[in-house]
Amino acid sequence: MSSLIPFWYIVIAVLWTGFFVLEGFDFGVGMLHSVVGRDEAGRRAAINTIGPLWDGNEVWLIVAGAGMFAAFPGWYATMFSAYNLALVLVLAALIVRGLAFEYRGKRDAARWRRTWDTALTTGSVLAPLLIGVALAGLLGGLPINSSQDFTGSFWDLLKPYPLWTGITLVLLCALDGATFLCLKTTDDMRERSWQLARRIAPVTAAFVIGFIIWTHVTAGRAFWLNVIELLAILAVLAAVWLVWEHREGFAFAAAAVTIASCVISIFADLYPNVMVSSTSAAYNLTVHNTASGGYSLKVMTVVVIILLPVVLAYQTWTYYVFRRRVSRSDFQPAPGPGTPPGMGGPAATPEVTRPHR
Repeated sequence: MSSLIPFWYIVIAVLWTGFFVLEGFDFGVGMLHSVVGRDEAGRRAAINTIGPLWDGNEVWLIVAGAGMFAAFPGWYATMFSAYNLALVLVLAALIVRGLAFEYRGKRDAARWRRTWDTALTTGSVLAPLLIGVALAGLLGGLPINSSQDFTGSFWDLLKPYPLWTGITLVLLCALDGATFLCLKTTDDMRERSWQLARRIAPVTAAFVIGFIIWTHVTAGRAFWLNVIELLAILAVLAAVWLVWEHREGFAFAAAAVTIASCVISIFADLYPNVMVSSTSAAYNLTVHNTASGGYSLKVMTVVVIILLPVVLAYQTWTYYVFRRRVSRSDFQPAPGPGTPPGMGGPAATPEVTRPHR
């Protein structure tokens, strides 16, 4: 059983990393869709770049939470108790975001669409911000007593280091979303996405470097950065350079590597703890005092070995099928009978969150 405990800690870290890597550009597109798409056709085109992908990417968050519950129930219980209100806010942000995808096209009214556009932007910012705060709090420390009970309040979560981490993840998602839009749009939308990426990239790099140094100091490890921390800094600097060189594919990849490195660095510096107690180091939650029994871990190991490759194969296929660029012209109103060319008419294409819906 002892060998399965670190294995499952790695699985949990991979699931959280997979969620941020795949959902990161989704959040970024949600934040930026009203800026990149300056009219209704442009906003619809931006949203449709992630239409077939966003709900599948969110599955990783559910699986990460379920994996924690099954493999480390003690960790799950204390963490979800401490983050009760924060998690409610995360769920509200994700629900509002999902509703925005589904409902913004149900009425052909400008005010209705603006309301859901605001909801989409707000939910896309709040979700990575709050999840970043929660993950950083595991390493930064929370008031936990000898019974593994959280003894603080919501305001104990809002410390400088977790807030910096949350903002860093928001910026990384914005950069990831901007480079993704460069890859998935055409003409003026593609150009605006690139200009946005150029503005976001230097600020993101500054926050990532600050986050890595702060994480390293908080963990209290060796003087030199470890490999994952160094990779995060090199990747974000590469992303800045690649954005300025207009090499959008490599810039998107570098942004994704930066996100993965930042999330992994939290888990790497946290191990073997899973939650640090600010009350006393003796009360830290570790992989060993929060893990499930040996039989449960064995059963789950068989399940994850069988099903995880299937999920990865399915998502890879989905990304391949929906790989084409989305053009603003696909969502231009079609001219009605007797309408001069270039004048508006009934919409040629329905509001789409999944192609051909």
